[in-house]
Amino acid sequence: MDNHKIYKMSFAKVYPHYVAKAEKKGRTKAEVDEIIRWLTGYSQEELEAQLEKQTDFETFFAQAPQLNPSRSLIKGVVCGVRVESIEEPTMREIRYLDKLIHELAKGKAMEKILRKE
Repeated sequence: MDNHKIYKMSFAKVYPHYVAKAEKKGRTKAEVDEIIRWLTGYSQEELEAQLEKQTDFETFFAQAPQLNPSRSLIKGVVCGVRVESIEEPTMREIRYLDKLIHELAKGKAMEKILRKE
């Protein structure tokens, strides 16, 4: 799938997959939401409004109130790609989120996922 198709994909269509991945490993929707809020600066109400509007990924990240400066601490491989080496900004944000959800599903503590150390 090319990047343009991913950017135009509805965030709301992918969101249930993030929640399912987390819940399958004993984590919660609340934790998924906390990660998304931490990454983007959306409030819970703003996040729910974006989901309701079926906002695409490109718009979701472009309209994010405050992308967390600590997101640059997210390192590693997700979907076979090293996230810190992704040059295209929207794709990097998408992969940051993928990596955080992956860490959640792997059982990592929220403090580590949210780069609080």
